Order: sequence, then C-alpha cells, then structure tokens
Amino acid sequence: MRAHQIMTRQVITVTADAAIVDAAHKMLQHHISGLPVVNEAGNLIGIVSEGDFMRRKEIGTQKNRGRWLEFFVGPGKTATDFVHEQGRKVENIMTPDPCTITEDTTLDEIVQLMEKNNVKRLPVLRGIQIVGIVTRSNLVQAVSSLARDIPDPTADDDHIRNRIILSIEKNDWRPLRLGVNVLNGVVHLNGVITDERSRQAVVVAAENVSGAKQVHDHLCWVDTISGSGMCIDSPEDHEMAKSR
Repeated sequence: MRAHQIMTRQVITVTADAAIVDAAHKMLQHHISGLPVVNEAGNLIGIVSEGDFMRRKEIGTQKNRGRWLEFFVGPGKTATDFVHEQGRKVENIMTPDPCTITEDTTLDEIVQLMEKNNVKRLPVLRGIQIVGIVTRSNLVQAVSSLARDIPDPTADDDHIRNRIILSIEKNDWRPLRLGVNVLNGVVHLNGVITDERSRQAVVVAAENVSGAKQVHDHLCWVDTISGSGMCIDSPEDHEMAKSR
C-alpha cells in the first residue's frame, strides 16, 4: 500500500502568522494533534504539533536554567527558547522544513521515516503543494481494515496445515520436530522449543493463516541452559492437566 491509499485528504492547515492560541483552538476543534503550516500560496513551510505547546509561559512550563547553565549553552540557545516559550505566532514555535512524503511513498517507508525522525505525522506533497497527511492514526486504520477476515475458498484443513508449516519452517525460531494437526479449522501445534519467546511467534504464525479458527499450543520447552534436558509443558497443557 502507498500513502495515497490511506492519507487524510482534507488537511486542516494554519498560516505562520496565525496566533498560537488560534492554532491551539483549531487543533482542539478538529480533534487533531498537529497542523501543517502553509504560506499564502498554500505551500508547506512548517508543522506545529502538541509537543510545541509543552514549554509555554502561559502554563508555567518554560525552562528555568541557572545562570551557570545559561553561560554554557550561550545566549543564542536561550534566545531561541525564549521565542519558543513566549512567542505569539505559529512561526515562533513551528518546526520549519518538516519531513514529507509523496503520494507514492510505501507504508514501509512511511513507518521508517516516522521512526527515524521521531514524528507522528507526515505531510504528503505533490510537487510543492500539500495534498494530504499521513498520521499514526491512518496506519492504525489501515491495519484494522486489512486485518478483517476474508473468506478463503481453499481454506480446508489440509491447506491450512500446509500453509502453517510453510510459514513457520522458514524462520530460525521454528520448533524442533514441528507437528501441526488441523480439524475443522482448529489447529494443534506440537514440537520442542528452546526459547520461550519462540512460543508466541509460532502461535502468531499459525493464527495468521487464513481459515485457522483456533490455535492450541502444545509446544514443549526444553531447558538447555542448565543442561538438565527437562521438558516443560505449554501453559495450556499445564492448565489442562491441573483441571483433570
């Protein structure tokens, strides 16, 4: 999937000379956590987000540095902080030249950019014109829509079993002596694991196969650290044994 398939097209923007209080009201009114900042031609020049309102004189959260610290950071840094904390216009607190994407940017690239730049939203540009915005909420919505179960006409027990085996066997966390039994879409997993973290990975791989209705974990964990070779039943099997 690409940006144009999940982006919000009706972008709420603000101008650089707008009052900070107006930007805050607009964010609250539209239930959004950030605003692209545009010039008179509608071209993107910055972005303002919730984080830019954290250090403000109005709420008494401006930075309080001792004189010795001010000496080390220098007058330039303290002047910049003063403008950010007490400026009246959006241009005083916005992040200029924000990270952007195009309509063809893939979701994988979007996530990498968000993580690398520690941002929650990416304006979408067509040339120099802003045509949309992708936020973390858009990604959540994409996951929600794609995760819906779609009926698979080939999802009989044999197909389910083969697909589960293929999806697990290609990974380095695959169990030893993997056994997969499927009856009416109900999956039973058997095998030996040497790392408890592998258990969840194996179960998730099985759950992701189309047609799998339930997945039962019978994977046995073997203690390789102490050398005892002791095999410990799965939590599911342990609870079943207790109830007998």
